[in-house]
Amino acid sequence: MPKPIEALDRPTLERRYRRMRLATVILAAVSLLLVAALGTQSLQDAATGPDSSGASSSSGAEGDTTDATAASCPVVDRLDADDPRALGDIDAPVVLHEWTDFRCPYCGSFSRDTLPVLIEEYVETGKVRLEIHDAALVGGENSILIAAASRAAGEQGKYFEFYDEVYHAPEDAQNANGEFDLAALTKFAKSAGVADIAKFTAAVESGKFEDAVREDTAEAQRIGVTGVPFFATTGCGQVMSGAQPVDTFRQQLDAAVAAAEQ
Repeated sequence: MPKPIEALDRPTLERRYRRMRLATVILAAVSLLLVAALGTQSLQDAATGPDSSGASSSSGAEGDTTDATAASCPVVDRLDADDPRALGDIDAPVVLHEWTDFRCPYCGSFSRDTLPVLIEEYVETGKVRLEIHDAALVGGENSILIAAASRAAGEQGKYFEFYDEVYHAPEDAQNANGEFDLAALTKFAKSAGVADIAKFTAAVESGKFEDAVREDTAEAQRIGVTGVPFFATTGCGQVMSGAQPVDTFRQQLDAAVAAAEQ
């Protein structure tokens, strides 16, 4: 029968204490390893689960790419031949939808570096139609003002010219608050070739298109666009977020076109 603890001498007690302390450390280490393993598995499950197509954050440069099922796709191709915010053949097999915010730097990177290539390789060749949606998620009221001004330019057939002017604007085009004010927007309109500047200015000052921008933004949030730029092809065949490399867009658009032509 083991001796009671009060009957043990000091060396024996110290040896027993060291063994107990070592066992406690080992058990704690094993527990931490198990927790870490379970946490890693949970992250992997989340990354491959049904929510992995979510948009990047409003300030994220890169995002995830995923397939989505057309049956549950909330994105509707507008397919309006007179749509000023669309480029390309209305009968193109695929529509690429872009959600953009004119105050988003990554939207600017996409528009300057990637979009011209996609227009040349896909839009001008009749493979893809581009349709733009407003998602004023970054710059607040200034984002809404700029998007409304772009629609005012589009009213005169100069949406994409205005789009380019905004995304190529130098930093000194901003006012003291770091925003594009009416003076800057009017200058962009003139450079874009808007014919009736008085009509353009009146539309911007009256807020003619601001409610439409807000509605577009609310719709974007309703369908799950939480960051920009964000992209989806017809039927959500491909969903992408972030200013990704042009080769990523090529892969996704090639897949979408091939699927549409089957």
